[in-house]
Amino acid sequence: MVRYTLAQSPEVVLTIAGKDSPKAREKAMAELIDLMDSGKLDTDLADGFSPDQFIEVRELSMSEDREDPITQAVQVLNNLATLKIKVQELRSDAMQVRSQIDILFSDEIVSEEQINSIKEGFKTLKNFAQLNMKFLDARSQAENARQILDEALKSPNSEAKSPEPVTEVAPPDAPEVTDTEVTEEANSEPVVEVEDAIVEVPVKSKKK
Repeated sequence: MVRYTLAQSPEVVLTIAGKDSPKAREKAMAELIDLMDSGKLDTDLADGFSPDQFIEVRELSMSEDREDPITQAVQVLNNLATLKIKVQELRSDAMQVRSQIDILFSDEIVSEEQINSIKEGFKTLKNFAQLNMKFLDARSQAENARQILDEALKSPNSEAKSPEPVTEVAPPDAPEVTDTEVTEEANSEPVVEVEDAIVEVPVKSKKK
């Protein structure tokens, strides 16, 4: 099934069997004229409207919608990798040319051969400098691409919160009991206190 709409009336959608093709557009044109003639569609079309002006309506699935930014992120990172290789290849020669430039600012005598060598190296230096600027810009843009990929590669289990570790509290140290205290406690008899106890004292009898 293919669906078409009009730029003048985007709310109008014509559904035609098959895929997008000149024949399908002709059918959509015929259906559009029938709707207008029957008064079911109040749309004023400018003269010269042709089936080629139909706009195909496409709906992206959720997977396609999610894959699009992922594809772009991979392309950005791929571009970064290509620039990094080129920068590495030119860095050594460019730095050598850069060190020779300082000779031009010194008071020492420089031969024509040295000057020509520096001039020949300017092209390498220029290419390296331009590539290095592009690489730095690409690396800055690639940070967002890396985050997109990290989000897409995240495991579903990582979203679940891990249980908090249980901290075991050690019981307070019990007081140490010496062997002597144990012996005394074993030999001692329980003492029972009685309130208002009456103690009888024996009285000795007197001899007459």
